[in-house]
Amino acid sequence: MRTISLTLTILFASTLFIQAQENTNPEDQLKKLGIDLPTPSKPVANYVKWVRTGDLIFLSGHGPCNFEGIPKGQLGDELTVEQGYAAARQAGICLLATLKDAVGDLNNVKQIVRVFGLVSSVDDFYDQPKVMNGCSDLMVEVFGDRGKHVRAAVGTNVLPFNIPVEIEMVVEVKN
Repeated sequence: MRTISLTLTILFASTLFIQAQENTNPEDQLKKLGIDLPTPSKPVANYVKWVRTGDLIFLSGHGPCNFEGIPKGQLGDELTVEQGYAAARQAGICLLATLKDAVGDLNNVKQIVRVFGLVSSVDDFYDQPKVMNGCSDLMVEVFGDRGKHVRAAVGTNVLPFNIPVEIEMVVEVKN
């Protein structure tokens, strides 16, 4: 009898945990984290910041949109992993600002599907995934399990305007 009771208790707790993850309110999470989304920047060339096709939104590459405290340069030379992490997190905030512009309310996000990150780094720098965790961790903090995604973290020798990271994202939306 105790085994059945314990099993039912575990199932009930698991169900509540799953429902809590599904019911994560990203707008509330941003407030709890003290994050104010900036006004999305305008494209600097002949492209758009996002495109919707079906239930997917493709976001163009974003760098850190607020350089206060975010230095420019290459990882493994001018920048540390910690500075790269902060830059990737800031780029993630910029992506969220553009995403909110696209969907109106972040509660309309069903799933962060894919994050693709370019990390400006020297030839013998191999911690691109640690840098990209800045963006990935943010998505999970804001969306819960809906923020978990597939990802690529690629090193490159240079990025526009000497930014340390550039990140693209694919998002599934409701309706």
